[in-house]
Amino acid sequence: MTDPFVVIGGDAAGLSAASKFAREAPDRDVIVFERGEWVSYAHCGTPYYVKGTVERLTDLLSLSPEQAVERGIDLRRNHEVVGVDTDAEAITVAHDGETFSQPYGDLLVATGAHAVTGPIPGAERDGAFTMHGLDSAAAVRTALSKPGDSAVDTGIEYVDTTLVEKYANWEPPKRVAIVGGGYVGVEMAEAFRVHDVETHLFQRSGHLLPPFGEAVGERVADHLRNQGVTLHLNTAVEELVGNESGCVASVAHDSGIIDVDLALVGIGIRPNTTLVEDTPVDLGASGAIAVDEYGATSVDGVYAAGDCAEDRHAVTGDPDWVPLGLTANRAGRAIGQTVAGDPSPVGNIAGTAVVKAFDLECGRVGLLDHEQASANGFDPVSKTVTAGSRSGYYPGGDDTDVTLVADQKSGRLLGGAIVGADRAAIRIDTLATAIEAGMTIDELERLDLAYAPPFSPVWDPVLVAAKVLNGQLE
Repeated sequence: MTDPFVVIGGDAAGLSAASKFAREAPDRDVIVFERGEWVSYAHCGTPYYVKGTVERLTDLLSLSPEQAVERGIDLRRNHEVVGVDTDAEAITVAHDGETFSQPYGDLLVATGAHAVTGPIPGAERDGAFTMHGLDSAAAVRTALSKPGDSAVDTGIEYVDTTLVEKYANWEPPKRVAIVGGGYVGVEMAEAFRVHDVETHLFQRSGHLLPPFGEAVGERVADHLRNQGVTLHLNTAVEELVGNESGCVASVAHDSGIIDVDLALVGIGIRPNTTLVEDTPVDLGASGAIAVDEYGATSVDGVYAAGDCAEDRHAVTGDPDWVPLGLTANRAGRAIGQTVAGDPSPVGNIAGTAVVKAFDLECGRVGLLDHEQASANGFDPVSKTVTAGSRSGYYPGGDDTDVTLVADQKSGRLLGGAIVGADRAAIRIDTLATAIEAGMTIDELERLDLAYAPPFSPVWDPVLVAAKVLNGQLE
């Protein structure tokens, strides 16, 4: 093991890289160090586990530790990497109260990201959660259950039983607060309402899901209100106030205070870059690790991928940080192939994302914010249209709102957003493909998209939006 491929982090990017490398270079060792118990799990599925749509916590595992070993990966859980020495080409690992040095031939930093709770005092109290990791999801689902009736199997080897059992005897909450109206906040609002809990959602800005644009945010807000969620828009949470036991008891905000039994903080994540901050590995403007088109950092033999790394944006051509699941898996796989001897680009990103808000489906891609587009040298123009999702005479259709953003000078498609209740989210893939291809609105309008009454009207909502915006450009 004089030149092993060493991976720090056993989730999406790390195990994708290790799996690909093990297949392509079976004569060379690959070691993955993971500081926790869980590896390769579907983080995006945690709200649906809390909701109950996903029955078992282990259903969210993409690759079990046993399967990783079967693939030829030397997986070492509960091993925390505490230092990186790029000159010596070695890392320092802590395990069972001791440390040891592990040399590497190539190194992948796939340390992910962490949930942000500051600057909200009290976010560390019992009864205050983030939805970042399977143990967090298990703890929330336990807190929602009646005492002694938890749906969480604490016999699962990987579960943090200390955290879960802390809430096993709690009475189910009657009122909860969600701080943050992004992906996590919207998805968890649905999860709490399914459990018949009074739900209050606080959002600092004036609309939900800011990356999706105002049209999506406004429609989602109306829908959440119809589902019984109380929205506090333009409202900043100042503190999660505790009771005499130190547990969350109320939320203090800039307009008053409200008593709650539980709080969930979902105000964003930040990349885990502490390990490389004292090394020659460069960070980008976003604070994530800067990489080239192959995922290589500024130090030879050191790569980075996943939520801790930047990637190249398909619209601007500049580095950007958009932490999403496919980005991590795709980059990890490419780096594994590159380290094995077959250079493979990690690919561009366009910020393509979808989210479910009760019955609504939302999608977004590219540049939607006019200020951001202008800062990147574009002259943005946008249009939002509403069109039917199916032929008008065919049952099951729904109004689909499509927003497109284009460059006035070149006609190039810069971004788009979609919201509706009938297969709206999947339509964002058409726009993602068009953006990756550098298409103009005129070219988008002429796409030969499929038509049949059960699936789409003759003019798909995407084509309707392109037609209207193209007329504005002309």
